[in-house]
Amino acid sequence: MVQKYQSPVRVYKYSFELIMAAYERRFPTCHLIPMFVGSDILSDFNSEDGAVTVVERKCKLDVDAPRLIKKMAGVDYVYFIQKNSLNRRDRTLHIEAHNETFSNRIVVHEYCCYTVHPDNEEWTCFEQSASLDIKSFFGFESTVEKIAMKQYTSNIRKGKEIIEYYLNQMEQEGIAYLPRWSPSPVLQPVKSIPTSERPVSPAQNIPITKAPEGHNSKEGPRLATSPSETLSSTPDDKLDADYIKRYLGDLTPLQESCLIRLRQWLQETHKGKIPKDEHILRFLRARDFNIDKAREILCQSLTWRKQHQVDYLLSTWDPPQVLHDYYAGGWHHHDKDGRPLYMLRLGQMDTKGLVRALGEESLLRHVLSINEEGLRRCEENTKVFGRPISCWTCLVDLEGLNMRHLWRPGVKALLRIIEVVEANYPETLGRLLILRAPRVFPVLWTLVSPFIDENTRKKFLIYAGNDYQGPGGLVDYIDKEIIPDFLGGECMCEVPEGGLVPKALYRTPEELESEDVRLWTETIYQSASVFKGSPHEIMIQIVDASSVITWDFDVCKGDVVFNIYHSKRAPQVPKKDTIGAHGITSPVGNNVQLIDKVWQLGRDYSMVESPLTCKEGESVQGSHVTRWPGFYILQWKFHSMPACATTSLSRVDDVLASLQVSSHKCKVMYYTEIIGSEDFRGSMTSLESSHSGFSQLSAATTSSSQSHSSSMISR
Repeated sequence: MVQKYQSPVRVYKYSFELIMAAYERRFPTCHLIPMFVGSDILSDFNSEDGAVTVVERKCKLDVDAPRLIKKMAGVDYVYFIQKNSLNRRDRTLHIEAHNETFSNRIVVHEYCCYTVHPDNEEWTCFEQSASLDIKSFFGFESTVEKIAMKQYTSNIRKGKEIIEYYLNQMEQEGIAYLPRWSPSPVLQPVKSIPTSERPVSPAQNIPITKAPEGHNSKEGPRLATSPSETLSSTPDDKLDADYIKRYLGDLTPLQESCLIRLRQWLQETHKGKIPKDEHILRFLRARDFNIDKAREILCQSLTWRKQHQVDYLLSTWDPPQVLHDYYAGGWHHHDKDGRPLYMLRLGQMDTKGLVRALGEESLLRHVLSINEEGLRRCEENTKVFGRPISCWTCLVDLEGLNMRHLWRPGVKALLRIIEVVEANYPETLGRLLILRAPRVFPVLWTLVSPFIDENTRKKFLIYAGNDYQGPGGLVDYIDKEIIPDFLGGECMCEVPEGGLVPKALYRTPEELESEDVRLWTETIYQSASVFKGSPHEIMIQIVDASSVITWDFDVCKGDVVFNIYHSKRAPQVPKKDTIGAHGITSPVGNNVQLIDKVWQLGRDYSMVESPLTCKEGESVQGSHVTRWPGFYILQWKFHSMPACATTSLSRVDDVLASLQVSSHKCKVMYYTEIIGSEDFRGSMTSLESSHSGFSQLSAATTSSSQSHSSSMISR
């Protein structure tokens, strides 16, 4: 399997010319890289005006590998071919490298680039990418792969140190400024000579000068650290190394690479707003930085968030009064690590009464609002404490827990909540402190623990009785001044005490079922299945010509083809709902076919839009201006990928494509709306998509001026 690496953008607060001078000093050998034994120049090209220099080198490396492997391979050194293309006019350096040794067994490609910072001409950006493909190596493929990746990640860290070392060396020599290249007939290309004998800048064939007046020659090599410096100037599909360290934490080079690659995939696939980097990182951590697994659960979660309007839950969810009075939980300062602290007095809470009075879905929505609030508080604390805070601490007081809490519907509701939270809020719990666990707790733990992720279970600390008061207890994690009064502290805690919910507030099963349906059908989206040979179709009746049909749909699974047809007569349907002056028909079931098999295209119905192929994970919004009254049919049809189409895909995408082709079922989530011609002010998307921070948008665009047809739009 091909191993890939993509670095974050590294920003040097030095001019491109100084960075180039520092870079050139590492040749022909560099004592800071012991494995770099030497290098020979194979070819050297200089343009007539001296602006472009292309140097090809053969580099000799002493790879840190077990002696047995070296002996079996029959080599002591490994040779790489490196091609450096320096353009002084454009101020860019492109570096390409590939292995010459064992090229028929191992394929290594590396690409590096130095460019001028887009917002500051006196700063320099650096980024690199690489790929490793081990075809065969005497049965030691796995070992060689580990050695290669270990060596490569070590060199990544070393590269920054080397540039800084030579920048310091140049500063000690009094070289703090190098003028930019400019065409001059006086200057001639200078042959390469040892660094110690060079009378001119190794990066440019121009004299080295002292810094001009006003230039800060004392400023040592450092990187951009301000978020405004890095974020405002970094392209959307890239991340800055210092931003990662400041806001996301210390990541290994491979972890950084996984984050950047997954973010790029989302950027390329959805063509719109993507989740925050902290959110993507949580899903990667939950799957041990396996990109394919993290991508799968992240996409499922994004669809879930959009379907249930979770992105703006905090602004729309108004907890019922019963929750204000009897839900014994709330936020309380922060722990010693700066994590937001949530208190839950579960033993004092009447779980049966809350379920009977509110229903399972109301409790679930309230817990989701708590998780959303936790994410918001983590962002605030990151700014307050000046270090990455991505999770919170939960303290659960079990005093009062008894068999009443093991009421079966209550446990069922708890398991449902755990399932939803685990799927959509991974790695948001930093620590769970369970205090005053009674004898009945092992029974509850036996019921719920199988549904909790193993990594999450490792964060649980359980104290029975008053064990939490001594060494190794609560004071190790929470400052003594904020320990709440109900746990023996002096801090007043505003968390409600709970208590029994009056039976007068209980609702009948019918009322609860109606409330549950209302809560989760408030979404304006509908779901449908699309099978091979069985498209899903909905019918829209248009009374007034020049009305506008708008749509917004997500392809949750598989690839589909979207079509729009017009017919003067209505197809036979089992059920019809009328909305205003227009009818939107969606018969019972999540797969409906309306176009009769005996209908002929061009006679019984006509196509009014060009077919649009939509891939899994895409979200498409658009509109169609109708020319005639009658019946319009929106169709989602299964799209089969031709066998030859997979040849150009990467191995990962190839596997995903093969899995998709092997399944004959697709799933879409859609919303449609009809707007009268007098109300239309341009193409429209649903309110949900336009406000969602996790919108997934398609780049596909179609239009037809002849039929006044739709403009597929993306924000």
